[in-house]
Amino acid sequence: MKTGDIRKMFNPRTIAVTGGSEEAGTVGKALLENMIGASQNRLICPIDPHRESLMGIKAYPHLAAVPGEVDLAVIASPAPAVPSFLEECGKIGVEAAVIISAGFREIGAEGLKLEQEIRQIRSKYGMRIIGPHCTGIIRPGTGLNASIVRGHPGDGNIAFISQSGALGGAILDWAIKNHIGFSAFVSLGSMIDIDFGDLIDFLGDDYYTRSIMVYMEGVGDARKFMTSARGFARNKPIVIIKPGRFSHSGENALSHTGVMACEDTIYNAAYRRAGVIRVREVSELFNSAAVLDSKHLPKGRRLAIVTNAGGFGVMATDALIELG
Repeated sequence: MKTGDIRKMFNPRTIAVTGGSEEAGTVGKALLENMIGASQNRLICPIDPHRESLMGIKAYPHLAAVPGEVDLAVIASPAPAVPSFLEECGKIGVEAAVIISAGFREIGAEGLKLEQEIRQIRSKYGMRIIGPHCTGIIRPGTGLNASIVRGHPGDGNIAFISQSGALGGAILDWAIKNHIGFSAFVSLGSMIDIDFGDLIDFLGDDYYTRSIMVYMEGVGDARKFMTSARGFARNKPIVIIKPGRFSHSGENALSHTGVMACEDTIYNAAYRRAGVIRVREVSELFNSAAVLDSKHLPKGRRLAIVTNAGGFGVMATDALIELG
């Protein structure tokens, strides 16, 4: 069985979209608007058996009616309809899918059952999946915005991977206002398949990515993450913010993406071993983005502190030692 190519997900020629809408305020409309507004020489094919067109572009009654090969399926349909559409994708050889739809493990047993169906379909056909319960993916340099976030970020050299759609949207909104560009934005959601390790591997070979920012609630495949992060961090910085540093705050992550935060000390040790930088506040993530957007990143670990006040020098030294 052939495994889907993750590269097609980030530079697809033809995209099939299900769950698109013209109704104001809906996820389906936001998704179509973003895709049409960003598209560069890319065929976008809404799937809707009841419409001949959506947002001014031709709609198709079913997936098999789309001309040629479909590289990416973007799904915003209600959760119960997702498995059957994925089955259609598998039958015609679609290698990658982004599932925006919510209503899976985060709602309990009924959603978990649907998620298990998706896993079985993924395994059957070898397709790669981002989501479910995510806000989508953006690749500014190739004119891809398969997301429901507001606005189109500019092209740049920072990749941003977020397990929280809302926080990811806030970072992008700030970046657009401050003219900071991205090589990629990925909202992972529940990580039914593609996780941090997969994306770091992909971005490590990406010429346009010089650094990665991460919002992480749960690591996914820890071994894969450690291997990928250590390889990437040798040449390019990775900055991570991970909430759930205390047991009670960690419990909140369970209802958010279905991931329970682990012992914070374990994560700290893993980050140090992988060579990544951990920050504690969202403001620090913003500051990191501003630094990483610089044309001249620091090379190596050589550092001098110049100060006209000894106390500030001591505080700076403390912070730098704590960060490794």
